[in-house]
Amino acid sequence: MSQDLLQPDAGGLYCAAGDFWIDPLRPVPRAVITHAHADHARSGAGAYFAAREGLPVLAHRVGASGNFTAVDYAQPFALGQTRVTLFPAGHILGSATVRIESEAGTWGVSGDFKRAPDPTCAGFEPFACDVWLSECTFGLPVYRWPPTAEVIDDILEWWQGCREAGRPAVLFCYALGKAQRVLAELDTRATGPAWLHGAMQPLTEVYRRQGIKMIATRPVSEADKGYRFAGDLVMAPPSAAGSPWMRRFPKHSAGFVSGWMRIRGHRRRRGYDRGFVLSDHADWPALVETAQDMRAGRVITIHGSGEALAGHLRESGLAADCWNLRASLQADRPA
Repeated sequence: MSQDLLQPDAGGLYCAAGDFWIDPLRPVPRAVITHAHADHARSGAGAYFAAREGLPVLAHRVGASGNFTAVDYAQPFALGQTRVTLFPAGHILGSATVRIESEAGTWGVSGDFKRAPDPTCAGFEPFACDVWLSECTFGLPVYRWPPTAEVIDDILEWWQGCREAGRPAVLFCYALGKAQRVLAELDTRATGPAWLHGAMQPLTEVYRRQGIKMIATRPVSEADKGYRFAGDLVMAPPSAAGSPWMRRFPKHSAGFVSGWMRIRGHRRRRGYDRGFVLSDHADWPALVETAQDMRAGRVITIHGSGEALAGHLRESGLAADCWNLRASLQADRPA
């Protein structure tokens, strides 16, 4: 990989020509951030470059005192001997893919992305590149998403059933991105408020301040003492399941919103009553489609089940291989 524009090293994914890292795994001097999820955005970088729409959430996650540069989508900027451009990734608010142009060619990098419409963020935009680094969190053929409207219908039907039974409907989903997407999808179809776990409340307010319309919400902490939440929708991160916090929702029904719910065994093992298949990642058809849309002669899979996708792409005539960035980090650690 000596001629590659990007290489995995102890910091993550490094571009020597520009002297920066993309979504670094540890503190580095210069970081280009694709989005604010904790496995992509970490504190301690000397300088952060990120899409303008994502900066408020990024600052909330890594600390507002960081050295941030707001980058507009589709507007190139120079880093070292490279020209870098961010494009919408369709993953969460302010998420981006990265195009890097240099004398060594043009490389495209995804953090996480999806192709399905989402009212909380700009839709994915493909661009031409020589090499495409593709996430593949759900890089197996079994992962195929149903239409979003059908999933929201199922959530509303479940919530209505809880109302009729006088039970709290506790919906577990990730605090950043997924929660706000569900709240936005419910905005014109249900009457609030939805009650939010404390981990979701500040992030949801960041979204609201950027003009994202969502169903009305209230923090669970503001409920009157002894309130039973009968028939109410309560949203919480997966980490709250089984915690003492759940004692305030007697006889609740538990649902989980995630692409992992495509496999029924995941729902059974985690003890949820209902699983709703809604993901902020590309499914198998979208991963394959995107590899073709980027018009790259070479694809490198990262962040997930890369071997299956790389093998499929090789069978279709593309040069494809898999990089394990976390293994690279472990290998570069001193003994």
